[in-house]
Amino acid sequence: MTKPVQARSFDAIAAAYDAHRPSYPPALFDAVEELAGLPLAGARVADVGAGTGLGTARLHERGARVTAVEPGDGMAEQFARSLPDVPLVRGDGNNLPLRTGSMDLITYAQAWHWTDPVRSIPEARRVLRPGGALALWWNDGDPSVEWLVEQENRMRVFFGVDIPAVPNRRARFRAVLPDGLDFRTRQVAWSRRVPVDAHIANMATHSDFLIGDPVAVRDFFDRERALLAALFPDGEVEEAYLVSLAVAHP
Repeated sequence: MTKPVQARSFDAIAAAYDAHRPSYPPALFDAVEELAGLPLAGARVADVGAGTGLGTARLHERGARVTAVEPGDGMAEQFARSLPDVPLVRGDGNNLPLRTGSMDLITYAQAWHWTDPVRSIPEARRVLRPGGALALWWNDGDPSVEWLVEQENRMRVFFGVDIPAVPNRRARFRAVLPDGLDFRTRQVAWSRRVPVDAHIANMATHSDFLIGDPVAVRDFFDRERALLAALFPDGEVEEAYLVSLAVAHP
């Protein structure tokens, strides 16, 4: 399945994505301001691949003059319901529907890997004003938490991916950053407590599950639910995250 088709798999489950995907901690946006060298309040920001607006909402709350860019029909519709006062334009990072030099900051929350850097980097340079910044970040399970590592390894077996001896988030993070830009990086740890079913629902919004065989996926989640119920008899899990942030001035 091609990358664009896999990316658009979210459209069918946009409401569930909005309800169950984790947001981002305030410390992440403090780090964005520090590494980008500008306050978010009043900044002209394009949030590209905005999805349902999980990152956009936090930028808007910080006072940014944010415009969302989203290609998917379902995600855009959910965005409009969640954030009716935030401008949304249809498009993607490979061909930004924005004026040259119009933005102070371009952000990609969980979305840069869907772009073609050969096209998206020149587009970022075109749209940013001189001295503007590009910020990319990903929210991953904290590799210091044993049950999350074990769960990820079960997922990797399910998807037929080789299991690393020791999960190395920093190496994986560096691997997805585009060459030719001088990135400054930061990692931010945070967590949230959710019911087991909400944790499973969050997992179910990831693209590899969305495009998988429905019967096999359902069986995997049934087994996972039973394992988690034994681990967390009170019915709640603490999802521990590590947000990896990279900021450059392209």
